[in-house]
Amino acid sequence: MNIAIDGPAGAGKSTIAKRIAKELGYIYVDTGAMYRAMALFFIRKGVDPSATELIDTMCKDAQISIEYRNGEQVVVLNGENVNAFLRTEEVGNMASATSVNPNVRKKLVELQQELAAKNDVVMDGRDICTVVLPKAEVKVFLTAGSDVRAKRRYDELVAKGENPDIKKIEADIIERDNRDMNREVSPLKQAPDATFVDSSYMTIEEVVETIIGLTKK
Repeated sequence: MNIAIDGPAGAGKSTIAKRIAKELGYIYVDTGAMYRAMALFFIRKGVDPSATELIDTMCKDAQISIEYRNGEQVVVLNGENVNAFLRTEEVGNMASATSVNPNVRKKLVELQQELAAKNDVVMDGRDICTVVLPKAEVKVFLTAGSDVRAKRRYDELVAKGENPDIKKIEADIIERDNRDMNREVSPLKQAPDATFVDSSYMTIEEVVETIIGLTKK
């Protein structure tokens, strides 16, 4: 069984997917974390996101894998557990900019499809329903208003002791949405057979119950 969840940044895809996987006993594959690991690799190497040819070449040197330790997904970049470094704004923006690169996507999609072919999985990202798992039994397009997504991100950063600008966060989200929806390679869009779920005014539990309901059907 494959459950595919697409949607824009900040829609709560990862949180929802993790909860569903835990309740159903499936493997959670955080594709965004894999792209972020690649982005972290480029940042550490000092690569400019516009340096297309360099990215083409260097992505081959990034070995990214997923391991499960005590039920938790661990993203490994060249032998290092990089979970703690993947959720910064810098890494997120680099991931959005470099994920359009065909060689980057090709390498990571192959790993994602291999995992899904061998296991019951819940997978979330930008093009899971349309490109990575087009034959998934359950497809969902999960979204929320840009203001709602900005507030969620703002609250996360405040909880970490930071002092963010909510207007800048929303502006970044809108810019990222535009970039993701208009990129040439695998743009963000709702698959024709995906169920649309707007989580703006739903609790996490309500969203989880909705998607598990689709799975049972």
